[in-house]
Amino acid sequence: MSAPRLARRGSVPGAAPRSRPAPAAGRQPVWLLDLDNTLHDARAHVFPRIDRAMTDYVARHLSIPTEQASALRVHYWNRYGATMLGLIRHHGIDPHHFLRETHPFPDLHAIVSRDHGLRDALRRLPGRKVVVTNAPGVYARAVLRRLGVAAQLDGVITIESMRFGGRYFPKPSRSMLARIVAQLRVPAARCILVEDTPANLASARACRVRSVLVTGLTWRGRAPEDRPRAGPGRRIDLQVQSTWHLPRVAHRLAR
Repeated sequence: MSAPRLARRGSVPGAAPRSRPAPAAGRQPVWLLDLDNTLHDARAHVFPRIDRAMTDYVARHLSIPTEQASALRVHYWNRYGATMLGLIRHHGIDPHHFLRETHPFPDLHAIVSRDHGLRDALRRLPGRKVVVTNAPGVYARAVLRRLGVAAQLDGVITIESMRFGGRYFPKPSRSMLARIVAQLRVPAARCILVEDTPANLASARACRVRSVLVTGLTWRGRAPEDRPRAGPGRRIDLQVQSTWHLPRVAHRLAR
């Protein structure tokens, strides 16, 4: 079984070499950063279009009504963590064709804004930074280029490489997270998963990976008592409102 392939700096177009702090580099953390709704706000434009594209794909390829296709899309997402997995398992769709057809964003420049605050925050964040996303590679790298943060990243792991034994294991798969940590060749306790989805963070504790919940985008507008809280009871080590805040609180996760 092969480990997920870590696309390094050269595979993120626009990334430039970055000098490493020699003395402490061996002890620095490795940040595993989610993409959508963690590094940028995907709620308003990106996710609705992906949902529509997936629904259309299901309706077209299974020859079912749109409402039924939408319900099936959501059902597979809830059951398997990704709609694609249900379509592969039960309908034998080609995953590469599915990913290509459901993430068409020729106008990405108009719906994702360059984020200088995020770029500066990632630059100040100590340690290695690797994006780990269930999105396809073409889409993920396009978003990172548009955000202007490619130079601050050390790698990108996308859903195409979350595969072994002929099957896909996207987040929240514990086995895949363990393989990612093994590929990075650092102790699991030095890795920190940063996510907007509590279910994905639950896998981190099982793998001895620390966890940070980003609440500012996904949970905006919810009543305070309805928002997830950090702490042992929630199986989350730390909670922040925005990824921008990570450099200010990184010391709380130091080991």
